[in-house]
Amino acid sequence: MTTATAEDLITANDWQSLCTREDLVAHSGIAARIETRDGPAQVAIFYLPGHAPELYAIDHHDPFSGANVIAHGIIGDVAGEPVVASPLYKQHFRLSDGQCVEDEQVKLRTWRIILHDRRVMVQG
Repeated sequence: MTTATAEDLITANDWQSLCTREDLVAHSGIAARIETRDGPAQVAIFYLPGHAPELYAIDHHDPFSGANVIAHGIIGDVAGEPVVASPLYKQHFRLSDGQCVEDEQVKLRTWRIILHDRRVMVQG
């Protein structure tokens, strides 16, 4: 069995370079625009140093307010899971899978995200 290198994975699976590691702020979010199969999307990227994993990418669009604000939310945890609280109506979304803690019928999209050669890469 052959093991794929990081370069093979990035080339083969439509990974996009968004920023550098230095552009990230610990325990905070940034917003970025990516290209997906369905067209452009806005993604919220969160960097939690010392946590496994350290990088998360979820939808930037808040389904409750209709605004693109999730990257500006407050990071915390609910029942040991890292979450972001929407800055408008304060719903909590798990960073691992985008699930809304307060409403099980609402879930944000998530994307695969990695740090490669100090570049933050997301799969669109």
